Amino acid sequence: MSTHEDADAEPVTDRVHDTSWSANLELPRHADDPDRVVADAVDAVAHTEPGRHVNLVTHGAHGHPETYLYDELAARLTDATWEYVDRCGCGGHVTRVHVGPSGGAATDDRGNPRD
Repeated sequence: MSTHEDADAEPVTDRVHDTSWSANLELPRHADDPDRVVADAVDAVAHTEPGRHVNLVTHGAHGHPETYLYDELAARLTDATWEYVDRCGCGGHVTRVHVGPSGGAATDDRGNPRD
C-alpha cells in the first residue's frame, strides 16, 4: 500500500527553484513506494520556475522510468516535456523535465487541480 500521504513525509523541496536543479527520488522511502516517486516528481516540477528544468533522479528499484513515471507525468503536467538522460552510477535513472513558459504541474499528487 502506498504511503505517499504520510503526514511526516519530508517534501522533495521546500522552495521554488529559479535555476535548473536535481530532485533526489532515490531515498529509502522512494525504494519502497513508487507512488511516492510519482508524487514527489510532480511536486518537483511544480517547484521549478518556467523556462528551467529539473532532473528527476529516480530509484533503480523501479526500473526504467518509462514503465511507471512517464504516463503519470503526461496525465498530471501541462506545458512540460521530458527526456531520458541516462542511468546513473548508483543504479538509478535520470529524467530531465523541461518546464514551459506557463509552468508545468496542472494537478497535485492526488490529481486535484493546482491553484
